[in-house]
Amino acid sequence: MSGPHAEQPGLPRGTRLGVDVGDVRVGLARSDLDGMIATPVETLERDRAVADVLAWTRETDAHVIMVGLPRRLDGGEGPAARKARDFCAELLAALPVGAEPIEVRLVDERLTTVDAHRALRSSGRKGRRHRSVVDQVAAVMILQSALDIERSTGRRAGELVDPATPSPAPKEP
Repeated sequence: MSGPHAEQPGLPRGTRLGVDVGDVRVGLARSDLDGMIATPVETLERDRAVADVLAWTRETDAHVIMVGLPRRLDGGEGPAARKARDFCAELLAALPVGAEPIEVRLVDERLTTVDAHRALRSSGRKGRRHRSVVDQVAAVMILQSALDIERSTGRRAGELVDPATPSPAPKEP
């Protein structure tokens, strides 16, 4: 295939999922098969989010899940980053044994939730009315950023989460 939808060398065609992990809600987004555009899917309850993300993974035949890693402005990691890493560990632990491999990757998401609130306010959605979708918008921003990196570099975005390696402890300022 040639043209704008041509497959990048080294990157197989397929849907990717984007995840914004919060304490109460988790935003979910998905890409098209060509990895061109991210679209919102739904807002999940945190206590069911791992099962729901894995259900979406099966439904869309996604082989890559991009989870936002909320770094501080100085690049360090705090408690929110630990929660994202813990979520990734939960995802990997919940994968069925013998299933096709699914990559779980952490993608820098500095300020995406702030940007999502700003975008919703500028579109006319205020306060309580945008709480239900702000996590989806943040997930779209995380995934679109990853897709843009993939297209520009020809490689997967973010840090591959290795199930055999324990997550590093967050660094304090």
